[in-house]
Amino acid sequence: MKKRILTSGLLCLIGLLFGTTFAVAETGHYVNGVEGIKAGSVPPPGFYYRMYNVFYKADKLMDQNGDEIKIGFDVNVFAVANRFLWVSDKKILGANYAIDAVVPLVYTDIEIKQAGIDQSKFGVGDIFVEPLVLSWHGPQYDASFGMGMYMPTGKYDKTDLSSPGKDFWTLMWTLGGTWYFDTEKTWSASVLSRYETHSDKRDTDVKPGDNFHFEWGVGKTLSKVWDVGISGYCNWQVTDDKGDDVVWDKSVHDRSFAAGPEISLLFPPPTGLMLSLRNLWEFETRDGSEGTVTTLTLTKFF
Repeated sequence: MKKRILTSGLLCLIGLLFGTTFAVAETGHYVNGVEGIKAGSVPPPGFYYRMYNVFYKADKLMDQNGDEIKIGFDVNVFAVANRFLWVSDKKILGANYAIDAVVPLVYTDIEIKQAGIDQSKFGVGDIFVEPLVLSWHGPQYDASFGMGMYMPTGKYDKTDLSSPGKDFWTLMWTLGGTWYFDTEKTWSASVLSRYETHSDKRDTDVKPGDNFHFEWGVGKTLSKVWDVGISGYCNWQVTDDKGDDVVWDKSVHDRSFAAGPEISLLFPPPTGLMLSLRNLWEFETRDGSEGTVTTLTLTKFF
């Protein structure tokens, strides 16, 4: 599951063809903005299924200075990510031990009019497995830690910008937390940080630079079943791309920010269902596409 699907080599070629000087680094696997309010919290022991329905739409491509590149750019990505989470009663360092996995299905439709590009593809994306998750719960806080891996299971073609796979492995570390401002836990502020390190790409001599993601949310619980608030994210590439096939400016790092409203509903027992909806607008993007991320999430507790 991914948002920015343009490959750096083709974007550099497009830049040369149209006299535009810009570089686009390879982006990481993690899709920003899908967790939202209480993103740093892991639920209590049990088995959970979560379906993320993510729609990303953008008609702007930004250069390294944050200026729009006028090349007739338009991209639509719809992803259904199926997450399976098991939280155990087993304690490690006072935290509940958990494991989870995510299997994404991705449809991408991309058009760059001035380059004559019009491509679309549907397929299984790169699967994520997280064998280590720890979660702590206190009177007015939750905390979480995790380590997982994205595997290059999705089909990849370096000539196809809509490929569902990325062609490299990613190790991702997670650290997050939620603070409740009152003992009734009706007001919350949450942060969730992710750090990605990537392997070399298999088809080209490129090792993408590391990525740091920071998701946040502030919310209010109403009548014990509604959560309303705002959420967003910050995303930075923090190290240079490497490899003999890196022909773009390595010093140019991508970044993006987003914010928007969120609402969620916890259905009464015994349904074991929760539904959330958020819409985030991107801004201050550099070296990538800029648009909106809409996420409808359905969670089932077993």
